[in-house]
Amino acid sequence: MRPAVLTAFIIATALFMENMDGTVISTSLPAIALDLHQDPIVLKLALTSYMLTLAVFIPASGWVADRFGARTVFCSAIVIFTLGSILCGASSSLSTLIAARVFQGLGGAMMVPVGRLVLLRSTAKSDLVSAMAYLTIPALIGPVAGPPLGGFITTYFHWRWIFWINVPIGILGVLLSLRFIQNLREQAVPRFDFKGFVLSGVGLLSLISGLSMIGRGIAPYWLVAAMIVIGALSLAAYVRHANATAGAILDLKLLKIPTFFAGVVGGFIFRIGIGAMPFLLPLLLQVGFGLTPFASGSLTFATAAGALMMKFTASTALRWFGFRQTLIINCLISGTFLAVCALFTPSTPHWLLLLTLLTGGFFRSLQFTALNAISYADVDSPQMSRATSFASVSQQMSGAVGIAVAAICVEAIQFGFGDSELMARDLSLAFVLVAIVSSLSVFIFAQLKPDAGAAVSGRMLSTGEERATAAAE
Repeated sequence: MRPAVLTAFIIATALFMENMDGTVISTSLPAIALDLHQDPIVLKLALTSYMLTLAVFIPASGWVADRFGARTVFCSAIVIFTLGSILCGASSSLSTLIAARVFQGLGGAMMVPVGRLVLLRSTAKSDLVSAMAYLTIPALIGPVAGPPLGGFITTYFHWRWIFWINVPIGILGVLLSLRFIQNLREQAVPRFDFKGFVLSGVGLLSLISGLSMIGRGIAPYWLVAAMIVIGALSLAAYVRHANATAGAILDLKLLKIPTFFAGVVGGFIFRIGIGAMPFLLPLLLQVGFGLTPFASGSLTFATAAGALMMKFTASTALRWFGFRQTLIINCLISGTFLAVCALFTPSTPHWLLLLTLLTGGFFRSLQFTALNAISYADVDSPQMSRATSFASVSQQMSGAVGIAVAAICVEAIQFGFGDSELMARDLSLAFVLVAIVSSLSVFIFAQLKPDAGAAVSGRMLSTGEERATAAAE
């Protein structure tokens, strides 16, 4: 096996663990809410608390990996994530579950971006799309297995075991990493941007926490408003700090690279809608349609199964159509499949529901692969650690924002209809709203040049496209 492929599969162990963890908890959310005597919508905090921890600490991951060595940080992160999983399974209240998810997030914040950094630094750009596909194939087994496995465990055993299954996977990941991964590090490491870390951390934490606590009486409205304002002001202060500071922890100058801008900013908007799906779909199937967690998980796994199928065709699609065409067309297709979920009813045949989720997952995964690859197409090696940190923060932020936006949409729809309890139509209409948000990313992708990322995709331009590119320049 080639070294790059072997490295990709080892790093995918961490992605497998994290992705499976996210899908099993989404499927088990209604059962956890019932056991902890909480409203299912309030359990969004168990999802967003983890994502927020990632968003706060991921910016430091690149610097920590450069300073202490990628393998050292990667293995330590797997250990912390695994211990956090044990604590999640032992939680007896919403507050202890949230605290355990925060601790788990400390490991996740270093585990995935540092693993990706190892792969990026050891892979030629011409092999980047293939390496990313190899990286995500084993990782996608987690989302495929996660929903039915989480549903089965929750229905026939107990939801706590959905966290404890991470323990053997974590041990395997550490052993393989110590054996096969080099402890890559930079010789000259700049000074840590502590001020930027505090400003970005406070800004992201306050803003997204405030959005997540809107509604359901989780916190007083004055506190929610104060958190949103503090978050916005802190992020504005960080922008000013970053523009005046060399080596800022989140390098905003990277956004001047058109392909990185499209991958991060366009990807953020696209992922808002997609990030809402793991939250909305299990609620629709279980609370709205009355399915068991196992029956729900046996259906929702189709989304990840479609994504797994796509990984074998991503390189070919990008070579034929290029990044710009793929991102624009696929964005609209993915948004359409997201909105189609609003048409599901309790009487919808399960084979049709499965086919829809399978096809939608195929196109969404193609979009994710294209976004991940084009983000680094024009990033130089010395900037790679900061680029991976920035892109990882954007991805986690979009997931947290997606859940918050979905919850706000559901509560607004409930208020509009005067529903005192959660109804299927509240969740169905929310799918339409988040699909619209996701589709807005097409305006970012349309700004790319026809030859954007050609060195990565391997696509040759036609004569007409070459003329269009020359005219644009």
